[in-house]
Amino acid sequence: MNYIELNISVPSAEIAEILTAELSELPFDSFTAEKGMLKAYIPQDSLVECKGEADAILAQYGIAEYRYVQIEAQNWNALWESNFEPVDVDGRVLIRAPFHTPSPTAEFEIVIMPKMSFGTGHHATTKMMVELILGMDVAGKKGLDMGSGTGVLAIAACKRGATAVDAVDIDDFAYENCAENIVTNGVEHLITPLLGDSRLLEGRKYDFILANINRNILLADMDNYLKCLNPQGDILFSGFLDEDVAMMTSAATSRGLTLTSECHTSGWAALRFTLVE
Repeated sequence: MNYIELNISVPSAEIAEILTAELSELPFDSFTAEKGMLKAYIPQDSLVECKGEADAILAQYGIAEYRYVQIEAQNWNALWESNFEPVDVDGRVLIRAPFHTPSPTAEFEIVIMPKMSFGTGHHATTKMMVELILGMDVAGKKGLDMGSGTGVLAIAACKRGATAVDAVDIDDFAYENCAENIVTNGVEHLITPLLGDSRLLEGRKYDFILANINRNILLADMDNYLKCLNPQGDILFSGFLDEDVAMMTSAATSRGLTLTSECHTSGWAALRFTLVE
């Protein structure tokens, strides 16, 4: 599969974050940010149908300097390896690639091969979700990682004592990458990768749910998630901006969820709700 890299000259980190949120509503599935530059990645075939929308988003925010560059599939891993740095979460968890030096002090490590799947820990939403997981009691519980990407959140939950996690993603490459990463982290007996969408959830039950996707999908699928959540269960949402918190909280509380904790970083938010019955 060939990918297109959209190089965007951005005036500030704030605009880069906003554009990441806006473009993630389209089939762009990975982002990297450097000083003055945002890079967004999308399958070449997917760009054909949404290029006009992407251009309109950039125009809306006054972006005049950008270009689309084709990247051959065989060069992707080298590109990621050259940019991927370990991610420290509160001094307790290190998210790193296999080619990085292990940490002697972290409570645990998550080893992720940086490929095309979302969830290397670099994005604020992934890091905040791990922070919220660290504050939860998941030991002995069964969970769902919805929109699992690399499987990083499912792996974090299992490293914290979860005994079973279903990792669901609609992208076949994410599914394959997750399957690789759970073996690397020694949790393949605890995590089940599943290829598909929320329709796979029918008849399943979970003690906790992790959903780091985007606002529109979270709102559209929230009822499906809640049908799967056991009483007193926790559900973590992220993938949206601070300005969307009121909307997300209203949607959740109207369905019987209670907000129990939250994180905010660089304009992004992550919310933890509990189903109190």
